[in-house]
Amino acid sequence: MKPHRIIDLNIEEIAPKALWFNIVLVIAFALAYQLFREPLSFGFSLFGIAYFVGGYALLIVLHELFHLIGFVAFGKVPVSSLQYGLNLKLGIAYATSDQPVKNRAMRAVLLLPFWTTAVLPTVIGFWLGDQVLVLLGAMLTAGAFGDFLMYRELRKEPNDAWILDDPKLPRLHVYSSYPMLDE
Repeated sequence: MKPHRIIDLNIEEIAPKALWFNIVLVIAFALAYQLFREPLSFGFSLFGIAYFVGGYALLIVLHELFHLIGFVAFGKVPVSSLQYGLNLKLGIAYATSDQPVKNRAMRAVLLLPFWTTAVLPTVIGFWLGDQVLVLLGAMLTAGAFGDFLMYRELRKEPNDAWILDDPKLPRLHVYSSYPMLDE
């Protein structure tokens, strides 16, 4: 069965936009921290650098893990259908299921990592006065750029459409009825 629509992200096209989005968000979050919490302070230490780099790596891993949790929780797919990894050629991490899910569930799958790895760290960072955590939240918000683009495109489709995530590329296959995958 062929999909009636394919939502395809061209990494080379969106990468510069995502980079600018990242820069703008880091500046905006830094200014917000400056205005609402305390003056920014810039100090470099081995611990600070390790905290930032380690925190960024951990949040990227968690971002993908929360996609997988979303597939199980919202899409009701079996754990055995989940796949996770890195595509070094494209420079992206991925988390997917080989099972189709309803459009409404796929939109939740796309946004769950934003709430858990971007919004939550930012809120905690403001609450604890941790500017590194606030800036990591900004970067993970920008890291969800592709998820936001796919979400926007899925909003144009009916809630009962079936979505199959491509296991290799940032691409979604949209079907009007449940796709028979063995054909």
